[in-house]
Amino acid sequence: MGNKKKPHTAGTGTAFKTTFDSRNLTPPIVTGQCAEVMGLIRQHQPVLSFVLTADHAIPEAAARVHNLRAKGFNIVTTILPEIEFRGVIRRNAALYSLGSPEWPRPGFFEEEGSGDAA
Repeated sequence: MGNKKKPHTAGTGTAFKTTFDSRNLTPPIVTGQCAEVMGLIRQHQPVLSFVLTADHAIPEAAARVHNLRAKGFNIVTTILPEIEFRGVIRRNAALYSLGSPEWPRPGFFEEEGSGDAA
């Protein structure tokens, strides 16, 4: 019983504690599922949200894309009204790709300074 693990505090070290400086134009480091999603979008773009979820075991792909956008990455989402995925018709599927420039997305530093970031 003396081998208890220390509880993990959720939210420690998240992307939202990162501050950016417009003079430092180095993209932020991404890790975990965000890094996996970024790599898959780069490799397969455009990539369907269903592919991220079903083929790569990323259950909350939209949340990871949201995290990447919060870090300033220029991820473009196209909503497809109807697609066929694994023999089933799916509606309103997200298709992710990278815009140009990849980072920072246009307007990112202006939004950070104004406090109106989306």
